[in-house]
Amino acid sequence: MAEVEEPKFNSLADRIAALNGQKNFTAPPSTKRPPPPPPPGARKSTSQAPIPNGNGIARPQIPQNPNLPPRPQKQNPPSLPQRTNTSESVVETPSSLIGRDAPPPLPNRRSSTQPSPALPTRRPSAQPFHNRRGSNSSEVSHISTISNLSLNPVSSRTSTTSTETQPARRVLAPSLDQAKLPPLPPSRKEREAQAAKEAAEREGTEIIKAPLLSTRSAPAVPQTGSRPSLPPRLPSRPTHSQVNDNPSVAPRRLPPPPTGFVRPATTFESSRKPSLPGQRPSSEAPPPVPISSRPTFAQIDAVAVRTSTDCLLCRDFSAPDSVAAQYPNHSLPRHDPVGYLANVLCGPFSSATDKARAIFTWCHHNIAYNVEEFFGKCIKGRSADETIFYGKAVCQGYAEVYQAIAQRAGLQCIVVGGHGKGYGYKPLAKGERPPPKDATGHAWNAVCIDNGEWKLLDACWGAGSVGNEQYNKHFTPYMFTLSNDLFGLSHYPSNDQHFFRNDGRIPSWEEYYIGPLNGEPAEVFGNVTEEGISKFNFSPMEKHIPVYSGGVVRFQFSKICEHWDPERHGRGKSYLLLMKIHGLDGRKEDLVPVETDGFWWWIDIPARDLGAPGQTIFLYALTTLNKKDARGVTKEEYYRTKNSGCYSMNWGIYMKWELV
Repeated sequence: MAEVEEPKFNSLADRIAALNGQKNFTAPPSTKRPPPPPPPGARKSTSQAPIPNGNGIARPQIPQNPNLPPRPQKQNPPSLPQRTNTSESVVETPSSLIGRDAPPPLPNRRSSTQPSPALPTRRPSAQPFHNRRGSNSSEVSHISTISNLSLNPVSSRTSTTSTETQPARRVLAPSLDQAKLPPLPPSRKEREAQAAKEAAEREGTEIIKAPLLSTRSAPAVPQTGSRPSLPPRLPSRPTHSQVNDNPSVAPRRLPPPPTGFVRPATTFESSRKPSLPGQRPSSEAPPPVPISSRPTFAQIDAVAVRTSTDCLLCRDFSAPDSVAAQYPNHSLPRHDPVGYLANVLCGPFSSATDKARAIFTWCHHNIAYNVEEFFGKCIKGRSADETIFYGKAVCQGYAEVYQAIAQRAGLQCIVVGGHGKGYGYKPLAKGERPPPKDATGHAWNAVCIDNGEWKLLDACWGAGSVGNEQYNKHFTPYMFTLSNDLFGLSHYPSNDQHFFRNDGRIPSWEEYYIGPLNGEPAEVFGNVTEEGISKFNFSPMEKHIPVYSGGVVRFQFSKICEHWDPERHGRGKSYLLLMKIHGLDGRKEDLVPVETDGFWWWIDIPARDLGAPGQTIFLYALTTLNKKDARGVTKEEYYRTKNSGCYSMNWGIYMKWELV
């Protein structure tokens, strides 16, 4: 190509215009977007007409220098593809400019004074790739490469061939062999299926055994020979360990229904009478009882003795009671009397229950209720040592002395404060509301006895009672033997954690104050419990009995314990119990003997035969007959002596009711 002399320009504007007119001129890199290429077939215009710019303002055409040689014309230059990575579309060339030599108009540009908007920040790539091309196709390839590398390492070889020639390339780790992974834990369905399979295998191989039942008091039967094989017992049939749990006690029977009571027939009853045991067909006969496992009488008696020691109501406390009577307070050393009593009262016994009983009985013998300070409202606080030598105290003093001796003897013991239905308590009338809650005014103890059981006791009420502002000293052992549930009928602690009930329930104040019945209870005298009769399980429990009810009144009583024996645990054979009534309209007094089966006492009397409203009826015990002890006297002997016309009798009062 011939060398062309570079033309001379008079000004910088002429040079710029000449450079702009050249097609092969490459402008230096600028921040502004370059103008689009001219459309194919376009020609330069030699006219000097102004060309509109992107802002709509006419821009004068710069005249070409005549000294410049004409540029070679290219025939139909190929059209360039439109770029897709630009943010703004290219302005189409107006049809009026087609065929002109002038360059096409520039696209709309924003004012250079306005800053370009900031682009959003790009997230850094976790897998950087070098030498990326600035095209849209390269971005698509890069995205597909990442997805292929992460999802399918084998098939991504076709997508990464374009990057294999690059000097720096990220090499991914080889795929993990599935055979080297640890086994997955079994699913829930697999575990259930395995458990069902194991259960089926056990059912096919295990020997069915009878259910194990409690044998708390059953004796160990020695094996004298080979035991014959027996079929498995049914769960519903009681074993010998159940029958002989308390073998010394006869089966507990309910008293018969009232005399005038007739059970009404219902539609659910069968018209066919049940067959007697002797008339049962041979096909329904039960299997024979295995005689080889039956205990001997000696073993039954041994179990009976052990059972009686587990029950506080019939336990023999003669040993701790005798020890407690040997150490009066005036014979104690002046130095550390609490430690001395803890040693002499509790040292001879290994049982925590016997230790607790010895302290309880000692308080009865040596501490009297301080009625002078109580009624004079001048109660003085004393220490446990001072109370022991002073010999008088109120309920708080009793509880503190008991706690001090028990703790020195190694027993767990606390003082419980609350409300007690003692002196000054008046039962509510029927329908009367209880007073506001006030769990104060009394104190008692809770001590931990055998088997870790917390036992509630009242040493103050166990030593005696107060009446007519006088102290009546008498031993009340049931304040030690009473269960915690029955103890709570007359004691309400201020702390809910000190009920120590077997069921764990916390009674409300209203439930405690009203009691088991909505009304005044019948009056029960203290010697009832000493004779083995429960003062909490009798009927009617209401004090007032209506006379004109037109029905039959059932008087019913029970023993304090199922295995309580009057000769072994009491003072001898039981007394004969009689009801003192006043006859029709109160015109004839009579004494009616009460029936008994060894556990229950009962009698049915028409309400009209009890007497007239306003009269009082009693439950008597025949104590002497013809100047002899009447223990063990039967009903027949009583009637025979009474019909003889020459006799003498003495009575003891157990209970009292009023007729309304």
